[in-house]
Amino acid sequence: MKIRIGFDLIYDCPQPTPMILTLTVHASRVADLLTPDLLVTEPAVPVTAYRDTFGNWCSRLLAPKGTLRLSTDALVHDSGLPDIVVPNARQTPVTELPDETLLFLLGSRYCETDRLTEVAWKLFGHTPPGWARVQAVCDYVHSHIVFGYEHARHTKTAWDVFHERVGVCRDYAHLAITFCRCLNIPARYCTGYLGDMGMPPPYGPMDFAGWFEVWLDGHWYTFDARNNTPRIGRVLIARGRDAADVAISNTFGPNTLKRFIVRTDEVPESVPAWPAV
Repeated sequence: MKIRIGFDLIYDCPQPTPMILTLTVHASRVADLLTPDLLVTEPAVPVTAYRDTFGNWCSRLLAPKGTLRLSTDALVHDSGLPDIVVPNARQTPVTELPDETLLFLLGSRYCETDRLTEVAWKLFGHTPPGWARVQAVCDYVHSHIVFGYEHARHTKTAWDVFHERVGVCRDYAHLAITFCRCLNIPARYCTGYLGDMGMPPPYGPMDFAGWFEVWLDGHWYTFDARNNTPRIGRVLIARGRDAADVAISNTFGPNTLKRFIVRTDEVPESVPAWPAV
């Protein structure tokens, strides 16, 4: 299947403002791009790029005083298959984990393992280790939290979400990641595009999505506590310890986000292209 992805963002800056953007499709999906997801800036400004510590593709620019529009419009090929489910995937003992996974056992900005370890073992210590335990975490988090954009707060941590029981997709992911790490299962945060392909209406407003991956039986596997069902059409942008590592923008000065539009739509195979944004 073909998926049209893109965004249209407008920032208003009262002074020239340096920015770091994490908005480019992840290297693991670049081969699937049928048209490039080029970052377009209006007005045109110089943009440089680099790979961060986690391998994500980041862009640097200096936003001018006034408004800056950021957009992209790309076409990506997707298998159309749902997230892989491997019920027999085993949990790897900590002593046997690859070195590169150990970072994802530790606490981080939004995932306070020190505050939730006792809770995690009380809730899930009786569950079979491995896939079943991670699924039990997702089932709990999915039912524990009430979704609502009005509950979004950039300072909200897993501890806050556990007690407030409301949030958005990143909050579901943070709480599930924290529980998994407390249970000695490496877990990392993911952000990207996820449309409503294959899902019944009604459809909510489109946004960038947050989910997570865990290390089981020698592989990273996708889990999604917000939706808690295998989905199709995920297009990864970035991975990290939590949302702090994959923010769509880090701005080094005052600014206001005046427009935020994200597009993720299935495109009929017969449609080769579309008008520019």
